[in-house]
Amino acid sequence: MEPNILKRILFDERGHWDEFVRKHQGKIRANVLKEVAKFRDCGNPKNGFKLLVCEGCHDLRLVPYRCKGRFCTTCSCGETEEWSRLLEEEVFQVNHRHVVMTIDEGLRDVFLKHRCLLKEFMDEAVRIVKEFFEKKHKVTPGIIAGLHTFGSRLNFNPHVHMLVTMGGMKQDGEWKTYDFVPFEMLRKQWQTVVLKLIRRNLNERDKKQVQARLQKAYSNNGEGFYVHAPKQKGNVKAQLGYMGRYIKRPAIAVSRIVDYDGEYVEFRYHDKTDGQEKTERIAVEAFIARLIRHIPDEHFKTIRYYGVYSRRTKALCRKLVGVWQEHARKWIVRAKRLLRRTWNQRQKEKTGRDPMTCVKCGCYYEYKGEVCLEEGQLKIKVALCANSKAVLERMIRDVAGVQEPKETREKEETRNRTAKQVPTGEIGGELYLFAM
Repeated sequence: MEPNILKRILFDERGHWDEFVRKHQGKIRANVLKEVAKFRDCGNPKNGFKLLVCEGCHDLRLVPYRCKGRFCTTCSCGETEEWSRLLEEEVFQVNHRHVVMTIDEGLRDVFLKHRCLLKEFMDEAVRIVKEFFEKKHKVTPGIIAGLHTFGSRLNFNPHVHMLVTMGGMKQDGEWKTYDFVPFEMLRKQWQTVVLKLIRRNLNERDKKQVQARLQKAYSNNGEGFYVHAPKQKGNVKAQLGYMGRYIKRPAIAVSRIVDYDGEYVEFRYHDKTDGQEKTERIAVEAFIARLIRHIPDEHFKTIRYYGVYSRRTKALCRKLVGVWQEHARKWIVRAKRLLRRTWNQRQKEKTGRDPMTCVKCGCYYEYKGEVCLEEGQLKIKVALCANSKAVLERMIRDVAGVQEPKETREKEETRNRTAKQVPTGEIGGELYLFAM
């Protein structure tokens, strides 16, 4: 499928997204509408662009702004790779465990309906791991936690992925290594913490509605909720890169979408019950409903840092460990902090070709200015010379005069036609429209 298949599913001539919004108006979170709108206009020069000119043949190149949205598949892919690269170089070069904490299936809808619990959900997962190291071994570990709300079938399945140092820093700055995680103890503690979290934050009416679920989740999980923390083998840096990409990955990769025929979407998923790769075919409406519920609330951080990786104490911890390792001759912390790579550096590494090099003459493109959208109008923000200003003014007229892709008369018919019956691929036979 083409790279922008997700954009085609939502915004092609059938108008699936517009129809979805019209049909479920009032049930969709404001931030979902905002993020999808950003994704829709991502790469549209009507929202602003930069002007590049080849210094050899004077070829003009218009580079539109990107949305940097949390729903955009194009923007999130590059951001995830760069974040992972920085992570594997900046964290302590010691063994880490990839710890995963999940909950009972019957409690998932509780967190879907009460999304306000998700922040404390992450904090509590980290707390029981952190307290184990602090109380048992008198050290402070480093923990990077990522919240996933999605399962392989895009069902709502909140769980926490953690990158945990196998060891930690003592008060004097010494680094102490330890490689044992008590699965059984953590499972029971995690179960207790989650059940108390729900009871503590819901009002009496909501607690009565979920009481049966809470009791069932307790009785059906005698050993506690699932906690997974396999030992990592091999190169530490490679492990960190893989785990970093996994923690920050989007709900669905475009490559998993197998087919879209205008009415149904087919996608691949890994079935963990039997370890097989399978496909599922569902109506576009059900696909959209599953997908947008994983867009986080505005300003909600799905990646958080704790312990020696806490943003407030990381610099101090590095300094203390650095002093200790000078005496112990054990080099744990890297002295050099990496800088973020530019867009053209990332593209060159990925494709083998510098995108800033002209394919016609081999010379380099130069930045000449840019145009921004202000109060609904394109205005020149930067123009390095009079010629650049004239070119930008002409480009603004050209962009403003470009007709949008022709809206066919079928769109109105699509909006008015009766929604087709959703096939059996839906989770639980319903769309779960609350708190989308």
